[in-house]
Amino acid sequence: MRVLLLCLLLSVPAFAARPVFDLYIKDKMFEPARLVIPANTKVRIMVHNQDDSPEEFESYDLNREKVIPANSKSAIFVGPLAPGEYPFFGEFSLETAQGILVAE
Repeated sequence: MRVLLLCLLLSVPAFAARPVFDLYIKDKMFEPARLVIPANTKVRIMVHNQDDSPEEFESYDLNREKVIPANSKSAIFVGPLAPGEYPFFGEFSLETAQGILVAE
């Protein structure tokens, strides 16, 4: 039992230390449209949908697809990524919801 408790306590700081980046959906657009994250690091992107309709965060390069309900938020984990640019888009608003994740 002590070993299990020790493992749990040791894993909490590692999770808490993961960098978190905020990405907003407002007026069917991503903000910021260019999100810079550290390369070679696993990160959590909190997507905040401030619109009254759902939007889908999608990226072929990141292999991610997630519907974010209206007026809610959801976490998307990515990485570690090699330095480079990774486009993403809103499946429900293709003409306006475009962005790029930059790992540097």
